[in-house]
Amino acid sequence: SYDLFLHNCNNFSNDFAMFLVGKGIPDYITSLPQTVLSTPFGQMLKPQLDSAMRGITQAPAAPAGILQTRPNGSVRPLMNRQSPNSSNGINGAQITTGIVHYATTLKKLDALLQSAKSSCAVIFFTSATCPPCKLVYPAYDELAAEAAGMAYLIKVDLSEAYEVGVRYQVRATPMFMSFLRGQKENEWVGANESQLRGNVRMLVQMAHPPHPHTQMMLRTLQRHHQAVTYAKTPPLEKLIAKLGLRGNDSAVTALKDFVATREASGALEAPLPNLPSISNYIRDCLENRPVDVLFPVIDLLRCALVDSRISGYFAGEPFNETITTILQKIDSLAESCPYNLRIVTLHMACNLFTSPPLATQLLQRNHLLSPLIQLVAFSLLDTSHPPIRVAATTLAFNVAAVNHVRRLDGKEDILPESAQVELAASLLEAVSREEENKDGLKGLLTAIGLLVYAAPREGELAEVCSALGAKSIVKEKRAGGDDLENLAAEIEKVL
Repeated sequence: SYDLFLHNCNNFSNDFAMFLVGKGIPDYITSLPQTVLSTPFGQMLKPQLDSAMRGITQAPAAPAGILQTRPNGSVRPLMNRQSPNSSNGINGAQITTGIVHYATTLKKLDALLQSAKSSCAVIFFTSATCPPCKLVYPAYDELAAEAAGMAYLIKVDLSEAYEVGVRYQVRATPMFMSFLRGQKENEWVGANESQLRGNVRMLVQMAHPPHPHTQMMLRTLQRHHQAVTYAKTPPLEKLIAKLGLRGNDSAVTALKDFVATREASGALEAPLPNLPSISNYIRDCLENRPVDVLFPVIDLLRCALVDSRISGYFAGEPFNETITTILQKIDSLAESCPYNLRIVTLHMACNLFTSPPLATQLLQRNHLLSPLIQLVAFSLLDTSHPPIRVAATTLAFNVAAVNHVRRLDGKEDILPESAQVELAASLLEAVSREEENKDGLKGLLTAIGLLVYAAPREGELAEVCSALGAKSIVKEKRAGGDDLENLAAEIEKVL
């Protein structure tokens, strides 16, 4: 749904432009709302804007009695509450947050409170003969939507649930009772909307205190970062010539023509080639051809992956077979992998992030993530080839940035903590070794910062960073100009 700061018209325009022409709108436009929010004024203004926009961005509750058509053609009343007979977590069903839960028996209420034992819950005691209760129904519904995933808001009609009123000694309505981590926290009476909103929001904040990093002023770490890609196209004829007779294959010709047309005339003028045949050709080369043939194949694929339609195809491929085969092949070569093949594979992997679905899969699916992290870790510690380390740093940045954006948007991590730990350890080791390339060092530090920003305070990542002396490692690299010093200072704060 629309959100003025996190999901606005600029985000839609960026996605639409990426789909149409393979290129998004400038980062300084899409990140502008986050830049505003990172200021004290923005943080002060956000609650007022959220309140003002809620009536526009959220559809009003349907009046009782309006009928909604079911897929099978039957109809049912549409009400802005959970049906007393609907599933509420009893008998193995999962309770849904984000709505007002309706409890008519002690058993149902106990099940709801048990589900909220690790967070918080509010019970609204009402009755059919209580006109003041109806005054706060809309506010209570709004609070349930606002606290989705963080709190259980329950409504009990005492005319239907007399036994509940007896247990909780309800003598007047409307009456509210709040619970924090299984224990009663507060109780109040009256149809005071301001008091209701204030008490519920305070309860949610107590159950889910904001991460301390969000209270800091961090110019780099508190904005969205887009993936870095390698879009430069080499002389295609020379590249194809390296394949010898294999360069005459129809799959190679189709892919070369696509890249050349897109480069010359833009994505709109470049129809997609036969991607299944290209995938089969690539896998055949990986499995049956000598290593020296692989570089032009992977480089041609890298050029094509700049187009999100191509990378999107590989997101839909069963088990991501082609990309998985490439990553596993390069990892299996280890130190025997030629320099040009390793670096072009790193560049190719960076271009996979042009497709948001594929970027998500790279972090979620172990058959992709495991060889990807291995490729990054091995390449970061290459002492002989600085360009390899820079390319590996870029790939690590892309991985960290995808997970970091989710944290900024208030969503759960998709990068497993074990992978975060392995990636952070490799990055810290690379930082401690890096003496030559200041741009490479800046990339390493940024990747570390994106990994640790808003990470769980008691998690394994924090423990490993502490054990490895991450703060000291970063502090030693501050003397590299104002930009590097400011970035290192931010990372020290979050460490």
